Amino acid sequence: MVKIFLKDGKELDFESAVPLFEAAKKISNSLARDAVAAGVNGTLTDLREPIQDGAHVEFYTKEDKEGLFTLRHTCSHILAQALQHLYPGIKFAIGPAIDTGFYYDIDSDHVFSQDDFAAIEQEMAKIIKENLPLEKKVVSREEALAYFKEKGQDYKVMLIEDLPEDAVISLYTQGDFTDLCAGPHVRSTGKVKAFKLMTVAGAYWRGDEHNKMLQRIYGTAFYSKEDLDHFLFVRAEAEKRDHRKLGRQMDLFSFHEEGPGFPFFHPKGMVLRNLLMDYERELFKKYDYEEIMTPIILSKKLWIQSGHWDHYRENMYFTQIDGEDYAVKPMNCPGGILYFKTKQRSYKELPKRVGEFGLVHRHELHGALHGLFRVRCFTQDDAHIFMTPEQMEKEVIGTLHMYQDLYSVFGLQYHVELSTRPENSMGSDELWEISTNALRHAIEDAGVPYVVNEGDGAFYGPKLDFHIEDSLGRTWQCGTIQMDMQLPERFDVNYIGEDGEKHRAVMIHRAGYGSLERFLGILIEHFGGAFPTWFAPVQVKVIPVAQSHLEYAKDVADTLAESNIRVELEEANETLGYKIRKAQTEKVPYMLIIGDKEIKSRTVSVRTRNGGDEGSRMLPVFIADLIREIKERSL
Repeated sequence: MVKIFLKDGKELDFESAVPLFEAAKKISNSLARDAVAAGVNGTLTDLREPIQDGAHVEFYTKEDKEGLFTLRHTCSHILAQALQHLYPGIKFAIGPAIDTGFYYDIDSDHVFSQDDFAAIEQEMAKIIKENLPLEKKVVSREEALAYFKEKGQDYKVMLIEDLPEDAVISLYTQGDFTDLCAGPHVRSTGKVKAFKLMTVAGAYWRGDEHNKMLQRIYGTAFYSKEDLDHFLFVRAEAEKRDHRKLGRQMDLFSFHEEGPGFPFFHPKGMVLRNLLMDYERELFKKYDYEEIMTPIILSKKLWIQSGHWDHYRENMYFTQIDGEDYAVKPMNCPGGILYFKTKQRSYKELPKRVGEFGLVHRHELHGALHGLFRVRCFTQDDAHIFMTPEQMEKEVIGTLHMYQDLYSVFGLQYHVELSTRPENSMGSDELWEISTNALRHAIEDAGVPYVVNEGDGAFYGPKLDFHIEDSLGRTWQCGTIQMDMQLPERFDVNYIGEDGEKHRAVMIHRAGYGSLERFLGILIEHFGGAFPTWFAPVQVKVIPVAQSHLEYAKDVADTLAESNIRVELEEANETLGYKIRKAQTEKVPYMLIIGDKEIKSRTVSVRTRNGGDEGSRMLPVFIADLIREIKERSL
């Protein structure tokens, strides 16, 4: 008798170790029809595998991300089979599924480009139409080596040679194509209903620049054409909204070869940075924070004491001063602790909430740099809350409310993950349990839904991670609330209690934006550069029809500026159509057109960036309405 346990706790008994797809039939015919993979004790598994006695089993369908991953893995094999048909002698490296689809690394004399995709896709469609079953076979190491040596597949041979002698090796065959693969796969090629090849790139074998450069063909696959069309729409829209392109177009920021990964903010970009900080400073007042600033460079001894030297050294920059070793700070927390310890604190001062817009530097590989999303220096809207153990849950709840204020002003929705203890961590099990439970109880008491992300906490404590969703449905991890009972131990952070004795303080690390740079990049793409008026770097563009209208246009611009409205006067001697298109490209919310009629009536003609003509208005009325819109932070 073989027993398995389902996700809902139900137990199922079988007379023998039947394949997982047979086990699905015992649950329901619809599940047997829809299941494409299974999770067995947390491992994604092929439905061809026999059930294991005592295993915890969860079945995945095309509606689950695991089911889509399985389909895409199969599509990578379909791509390889098509390439084998069209380009005899081609050599295959690896072909995994990834979040956005799949790829296959290949070695071929033919240099691939997107011009080849139509023929490859046509061959893939033939393979899909044949509805070839994927058959799994477990072989010995010797058998696998012999097979791939005979086929001249050198990369597969190298992969096998790296496996231990007793490794379980599986091959998957579909028609005339056999690949080295651990799976899982859908049961036949016909399950792929929609696919598309996307791009070609170079990739070093095993990611080592000393190895041969291979060609990597990327593609994606879905269970329906509708899902593929939506994916392609979002991808095209994301390309139009790329913050790097809009950053140049709107003159917000730039990067230079003299400082790879170090952004240069232009005046309009600084407006946006300052607006982010100004709004959070409003929240500092609302939620009773004090603001400090700590140094960028601090002694190596401090980073050894904090644990960053052991757990984060490879991401840090170093220097020497007067023969002593120093580090450029990758995080602000040790500086915040030194501030707190400048005098003995009493329980009456707690909780003490200390905010800092701290510039930090972290070493990132050159190939990982990506606009404002992945940089080597950035500003954290960091804060540290020092408290008594009894105040832990209340402070987490207060921070949850603060984050709701922070994100809702931009119209951003979010979900929360509770990230637990990672393998590379420090501290006792007892302190980790206390701090994890404090986060769990607080978020449950606040009524905020969350999921658990096992093993993804910081090395010093568990955390709540906030994933915001943009207008294209993409999610970005931004805010964090980290409970820390380790650094207070290392730095002897204490306070005098009601009993007159010293007690160990608890510490929360929290950052709402996370990184001002990254959050700004997300906002650029979320709004496509068309920021709400209150957040736009230029709120109004005054456009004279001709040079003869420039004097009145200057008066209008000056009046707007006196009302603290961010305004630009378009003085270029160009056609009206050109000047309007330029303002629309710059995503300016309002354009005020000044011509003979406006001068005569002492009015302005109002246009919006989406081409809407709102007609003529008296300037004081326009200013009053605009100030109201800005004050309300309307979206």
